[in-house]
Amino acid sequence: MTHEFQMIDVFGTRALSGNPLAVVLGADELTTGEMQRLTRWLNLSETTFLMRPTRPAADYRVRIFSLDRELPFAGHPTLGSCHAWLSTGRAARKATEIVQECGVGLVTIRREPELLSFAAPPLMRSGCPTQEELSEAIAFLRIESGEIVDAAWVDNGPGWLGIRLASAEKVLALAPQRSWPRRIDIGVVGPHFQGDAAVEVRAFFNNHLGTIVEDPVTGSLNASLAQWLFSTGVIDGAYVAAQGTRLGLHGRVHVSRDSAGHIWIGGKTHTQVTGRLQGLP
Repeated sequence: MTHEFQMIDVFGTRALSGNPLAVVLGADELTTGEMQRLTRWLNLSETTFLMRPTRPAADYRVRIFSLDRELPFAGHPTLGSCHAWLSTGRAARKATEIVQECGVGLVTIRREPELLSFAAPPLMRSGCPTQEELSEAIAFLRIESGEIVDAAWVDNGPGWLGIRLASAEKVLALAPQRSWPRRIDIGVVGPHFQGDAAVEVRAFFNNHLGTIVEDPVTGSLNASLAQWLFSTGVIDGAYVAAQGTRLGLHGRVHVSRDSAGHIWIGGKTHTQVTGRLQGLP
């Protein structure tokens, strides 16, 4: 059996400058084990599998896999999956909104001329880290405790601990540990004082082999960081976040808050590869 397959560049300002995503369409018959095995074979940060929705309000259902586990939600897989779904000519129930079903429930995606944007889901964990958790983050990032301006749990699925530094330069200078004995998901943010981006973001986590990976551009982290930055008054209006700079990429995440207080995370999406996967059940 063959399956339609796409690779989407998400959050890049031009082709091949954002975070790549593999999308398998018509994946209803695949098992969890087959999805995980294909994800590891492709060796991207995430692969998604599109299928028929099970909830009446949803336009489609997606399962999101990282190299070592299934995720209830992730940002660039949400936008990339929506892009792939729309590219097949499918029509959403509403002209400007698409509803995605995933592990956290229903996620609304807004369709604009240049961007797709998702509504940030509620945090699953928030609040200050313990001193032990903060000490672990300091040791992992290889910084001094005085360099941290603020820290909070900003977990909307992947498990992010947010760290705020004084400047984008300090964020870009980070050289964290290359491996870590326990699961760790750290997102770091610091302000730019000139240029098109208001903040610089970097995301670090360990893969299924224990090696630390820096994610190119991370929608889920930018969503939860935005909720934190807005709630603490650090930022009060729409802004653009830069990510991927140290990896030689040019990711840009567009963040806004509507009149109802909902936070929207947007980015450009480009189809880079289309084809068919062979040999899957």
